[in-house]
Amino acid sequence: MFDSIMRLLVKNYPSPTDSTVRQQAGRAAGAVGIATNLLLFALKLLAGLFSHSVAILADAVNNLTDSGSSIIMLVGFKLAGKPADKEHPFGHARIEYLCGVIVSFLVLLLGIELGKSSVEKILSPQAARFGPLSLCILGASVLIKLWQCGFYRSVGRAIHSQSLIATASDSRNDVISTSVVLLGALITRLTGWQLDGWLGLLVAVFIVVSGVRLILETADPLLGAAPSPQLVRDIYSKIRAYPGIIGIHDLTVHSYGEGRCFASVHCEVSAEEDILVSHDRIDNIERDFLEREHIHLVIHLDPVATKDERAAALRGQVTARVQALYPQAGIHDFRVVWGVTHSNVLFDIAAPFSLKDSDEEIIRRVSQAVQALDASYRPVLAVDREAVINELEE
Repeated sequence: MFDSIMRLLVKNYPSPTDSTVRQQAGRAAGAVGIATNLLLFALKLLAGLFSHSVAILADAVNNLTDSGSSIIMLVGFKLAGKPADKEHPFGHARIEYLCGVIVSFLVLLLGIELGKSSVEKILSPQAARFGPLSLCILGASVLIKLWQCGFYRSVGRAIHSQSLIATASDSRNDVISTSVVLLGALITRLTGWQLDGWLGLLVAVFIVVSGVRLILETADPLLGAAPSPQLVRDIYSKIRAYPGIIGIHDLTVHSYGEGRCFASVHCEVSAEEDILVSHDRIDNIERDFLEREHIHLVIHLDPVATKDERAAALRGQVTARVQALYPQAGIHDFRVVWGVTHSNVLFDIAAPFSLKDSDEEIIRRVSQAVQALDASYRPVLAVDREAVINELEE
């Protein structure tokens, strides 16, 4: 049902990788939200005035705030579609993330204001009168908000929009809050108990908790959240499928909005191979990732001496010693400068963020393990903290 509505409003919907379709879908969803929330505000305002219910009036203001959120979302999708410029070379798509944070803060502020109004109603109670019209309006509001929640969630998932998914969560909160108000109205009408202020306070606490949770979720992309393990595994496995790639490490992924993914990685290739051949292979991988995965990938080429049998044997021994100390760790950029009185053994240790030892402690312990192989070895080490250890090295 939701897809059918969106196809009437947006041509070629859904197409999450088409920036034009995403912007049009986001604006259409925002327009639908503005219209439905203004309707709900008007209906609940009348119901609240007739019944003298602070809970219904607060719920009406909630819907007015939702209209403001929809406007923010609509404007956000418009601005996010602006092309890159001198001041923003990676584009403006992160504005969509910012809009999600703004909506989340509005949810939090609404919960706080509702809590204040409810406490005032508890301290200075005023009898609320819930007639059939007020009850019908509340019931219709629950149904409209349920539809809204499903609509936002469907569109958000279809175009991969965090701000729309946050708005869907806000609509779900409205369903719960309006249902509580409706329940309280029914109890008051049937028993005469005045629960309006207490129920309003209960709803306020729920909204505040939801607002804090939404802020944390929507702020993650702006803070630079780690890429998903599945994305990391996909990138590593696809690169390793190309011939001539010996090892991969130091993967970094940055998201500048949906369809604006930038990544960099180090790829080890044979030092004995013609540099022009290796460079051509790297160019092909970068081009393939842009065309097939829509990832702007930059690869740093790391040459590895593959014909130095002594170094290869030593690498195997060092790898075993490192993983005996830290089973979840790995090594890369391994090379040896052989000398007469001593030999420099240089490599990086890939350690997960979950490893509690400090970088200094890791270097100290690994250095001791390397020198235990031969006292003439002088380790020159660095530690790389990685969100996901390169499973292909295992």
